[in-house]
Amino acid sequence: MPINGSATAPATPVEVPRGLAGVVVTETRLGDVRGREGFYHYRQYSAVELARTRGFEDVWYLMFHGELPDPARRAAFAKQTAALRHLPEDVRAALPAIARAGTLSGPLAGLRTALSLFGASKGFRPVYDIDGDRRRADALAASAVVPTLLTALYRLGQGLDPVEPRDDLSYAANYLYMLTGAEPDEDRARAIEQYLISTIDHGFNASTFTARVIASTGADVAACLGGAVGALSGPLHGGAPSRALDTLDAIGTPDRIDEWIRERVLAGERIMGFGHPVYRTEDPRSRMLRGIAQRFGGELVEFAVEVERQVEAILAELKPGRELHTNVEFYAGVVMELCGLPREMFTPTFASARVVGWSANILEQAEDSKIIRPAARYVGAAAPEPVPAS
Repeated sequence: MPINGSATAPATPVEVPRGLAGVVVTETRLGDVRGREGFYHYRQYSAVELARTRGFEDVWYLMFHGELPDPARRAAFAKQTAALRHLPEDVRAALPAIARAGTLSGPLAGLRTALSLFGASKGFRPVYDIDGDRRRADALAASAVVPTLLTALYRLGQGLDPVEPRDDLSYAANYLYMLTGAEPDEDRARAIEQYLISTIDHGFNASTFTARVIASTGADVAACLGGAVGALSGPLHGGAPSRALDTLDAIGTPDRIDEWIRERVLAGERIMGFGHPVYRTEDPRSRMLRGIAQRFGGELVEFAVEVERQVEAILAELKPGRELHTNVEFYAGVVMELCGLPREMFTPTFASARVVGWSANILEQAEDSKIIRPAARYVGAAAPEPVPAS
């Protein structure tokens, strides 16, 4: 069947699996997840290999332009994006009120409001009404400013002044600098950079699909990103890294792993940090992040590795035939903890990477003028019924 709006929609709705599992809804040049192989890629390159060998700005350039930059383009792109980190004055002035309003919900909720304000301040127009160069400029500006907004909202929520971005630091190092107020050491900056690269994009996940649905309406970049942030905030999507670490805290010691896990599996509870809707083998992101964590070493890492070992053995015993391994959230939480990030910033850190992938998907979707408009199967009371008199 043709996709991407190349043919008229069928007159009769097509029944599909719940959650659209396995349903192809469009074409993309941005990358893919091959779950049975335990492999995913950005454009034509292995995402894990990119994380191991390249910097964040290189992969950002790849997602936006379709190729890796040479040294001259890398330097120019890094300079361009660094200059976009700074906030417009009207947005900066509004952040304290946004932070106060979001004291309980945190920086990610505040980001939705701040992004809308930023888009209005910068004069973002519907992607339907502008050309590709303007769309790319809007997406670049929004992607560059998200770490500044997130770290400022966090610090304001802690009663601290925001830290101005530095143009001389890389994306990852600058993020840590704005969060803590101190320039990070090279090892921690690189560890966070590798995590950020590994989470830029990951197929048609819920937040990326949300961004593309909104983009298909022709809405502006800030509107598309705000919807994606809302999807990411859910605990079944980006809200899991801190919860996976909370699991380690709840278990406490190695001698409690077996009892704690068995009790919850037999009760039908989900073990945060394990299982993935696409991968049927080890999540390659988890494998890479485990290696990063083991570079640091220490009791937390040793405990996490032992929990992983025992949980996989217990799940294999109690749920035979199902491949349940650690997903990205499990070791992401460990790595971010080792690098000194507060847990309430784990999912916002995820967002500061995924905004690049969302933006690339928005740009790609904007090339197609067909609105995404699926159907639903009605299962309510028979209609029409007479409207009762008031």
